[in-house]
Amino acid sequence: MDFTDGLRVRAAVVQDYAHHDITRRSLRFACAAFRKGFDMTPSTETYPIDIAGLHRELPLFEVAAGTRIAVLNVLGDTELVETASRALAAKLEAVDYSVLVTAEAKSIPLVHALSVATGKPYIVLRKNYKPYMGDALKAETLSITTGQPQTLFLDAKDRALVDSANIVLLDDVISSGSTLQAMRAIMDRAGAHVAAETAILTEGERENWHHIISLGHLPVFTDETAR
Repeated sequence: MDFTDGLRVRAAVVQDYAHHDITRRSLRFACAAFRKGFDMTPSTETYPIDIAGLHRELPLFEVAAGTRIAVLNVLGDTELVETASRALAAKLEAVDYSVLVTAEAKSIPLVHALSVATGKPYIVLRKNYKPYMGDALKAETLSITTGQPQTLFLDAKDRALVDSANIVLLDDVISSGSTLQAMRAIMDRAGAHVAAETAILTEGERENWHHIISLGHLPVFTDETAR
């Protein structure tokens, strides 16, 4: 998931977090309202967080009236990527797996660093087909945030690597679960077994992500929670 797409996905779900009503219909409504022109407004406020011993001040953005999210952008933050990858590697030591899998694009530096830290190979699922990908495997799911099809492609050169393999799915921040849903679908078609799912941070309703191996959690900020 690239930076812009990630923000759009998270904007689509925050209204539902605020009202504790996460349904497919309301997710589509929130996303549609955002696409129709509600601007994401930055503020001068930040959210302090410590990730594997590193302190970061994450900028807050208003994505709906009275609702803000903290944005983690790992691109260019080499110190955070390297530190987080080592911390995740330690948490994954008890997991039996042979391949790391992520979707393009923002988590690519993270999966590369995690591959170095664990000695495990990795693959990147693509969002668009390229001719050099050959007989690529394709999986399409219904995005839980937009209600629209979401397609991922597994390069032909990577199919043998995940066939019958135990794999770990990786993202930088897991907020709505749309990317995870699509990754699970294509890995199922490829004959892989998902041994674990991991991310630097989860976001939103904490109880939704109890199974995720992560380094922390981001709340969604609303006027109600600020009172």
